[in-house]
Amino acid sequence: MKRVLLVVLAVVALSPAAMAGDKKKNVKKNKAAVEASDDSTAIRWMSFEDVQVAMKKQPKKVYVDVYTDWCGWCKVMDKKTFTNKEVIKYMNKNFYAVKFNAEQRDSVHFKGKWYGFVPQNRANALAVELLNGQMSYPSSVILEENFLNPAAIPGYLDVPTMEKILKYLGENIYKSKQYPQYEKEFTPSWAENAAPPATAGH
Repeated sequence: MKRVLLVVLAVVALSPAAMAGDKKKNVKKNKAAVEASDDSTAIRWMSFEDVQVAMKKQPKKVYVDVYTDWCGWCKVMDKKTFTNKEVIKYMNKNFYAVKFNAEQRDSVHFKGKWYGFVPQNRANALAVELLNGQMSYPSSVILEENFLNPAAIPGYLDVPTMEKILKYLGENIYKSKQYPQYEKEFTPSWAENAAPPATAGH
């Protein structure tokens, strides 16, 4: 799947919206990481620790939203993409979802190893590993069941792009069809949210 996602990455990176976002500081904590009781209400964001426990009971693919507090496009993605009812429903059914602040100072225990803050990268070592040292925010990291073959897709993903990627991976289409062919045949069906978000830098 890693080779497949490199193709996806190349295609998504061509989009102008795949920029890293602005760097205005904002100390306001991200409030999107709230577990929901209803699949259609909100994405059930989990910690890496919780996902590792859940994975033992029921293996699923994992979607990781790698963000920072100052990233403007991360906030737009929170407001537009992650509040979309179709994204929420599909994500909760087919993936374990993790919202991961790349700059968090607290250590993370993942796959038997502790990951701490790395000053030279201004990021947690797990974020550095998941993004292969390419520190761009937001980034989406997809892992196969049991955390295999992590691959990062940098940049803002709108609802149609998120639908295309989640279905390609979540339904294992990547195992039988090359991404360029799939993309040609794909028709988005998830409606975008009606209300536009505030500008990314505010």
